[in-house]
Amino acid sequence: MAVQIKRVYESPGPGDGYRVLVDRLWPRGLSKEKAGVDEWAREIAPSDSLRNWFGHDPSRWAEFRERYRKELEEPVRRRVLETLKERARSGNLTLVYGAKDTVHNQAVVLMEVIAEGS
Repeated sequence: MAVQIKRVYESPGPGDGYRVLVDRLWPRGLSKEKAGVDEWAREIAPSDSLRNWFGHDPSRWAEFRERYRKELEEPVRRRVLETLKERARSGNLTLVYGAKDTVHNQAVVLMEVIAEGS
């Protein structure tokens, strides 16, 4: 199983495999062709209220991770997560996101959760 994360603004690579955008909002200034995503799984993104509360503030990272993991237990998100786990078991999976912060974003949490559940 190979799961990786990548900014959506980076060019798709041959090792990316299946590319899934995991943001609730489409990235600014980026066409669907240039994004090169196979799927936009906005249902698995953090809720608007959690995303706005977090605001990519590293001091809120630990609590964001906890709250987001709790959101991932909701039925709709759980189903999407299980589908992503299946994709990861069958080939390369790249979770793409738009945030500038490459360490404190939902794709990092999703990658951890997928790795734990495999």
